[in-house]
Amino acid sequence: MQIREARVADISAYMEVRFAVKENVLNNRALVTDEDNVDYLTRRGKGWVAEADGRVVGFAIADLQDHSIWALFVHPDFDQQGVGGTLHRTMLNWYFRQTSEPAWLSTAPGTRAEEFYRRRGWQETGRTNSGEVRFELTAAQWLAYGHHQSH
Repeated sequence: MQIREARVADISAYMEVRFAVKENVLNNRALVTDEDNVDYLTRRGKGWVAEADGRVVGFAIADLQDHSIWALFVHPDFDQQGVGGTLHRTMLNWYFRQTSEPAWLSTAPGTRAEEFYRRRGWQETGRTNSGEVRFELTAAQWLAYGHHQSH
């Protein structure tokens, strides 16, 4: 598996991963446009893709403007292979080199994603208006959990 910075040319490949997931399903594909993706990759923040055998199998995008994790998804065929953890570590190491602002994200309750973030030191701060679990992570928490180091 290789992790590299996402490019605009990767959008269609990583969105196939987004549409393949079994949790946090995007039912309305029109809600996430190519224009949104270009904006997040080129203006708002940065993204990464994970490749295996020349195929995009996961991606992550951090938003520096909103101080959030906009996306972190792994193709179901590549679950439990370290793809998500590696993308998470790469993204947050970059994020906390850019800013000392805490990062936040939200995910559906009762999902594997919720457990993934809890195991990595994210702290629940409540619920969003739509009922998702809202998490925050500070730079100090990130360093304390040791996830800044390569594993």
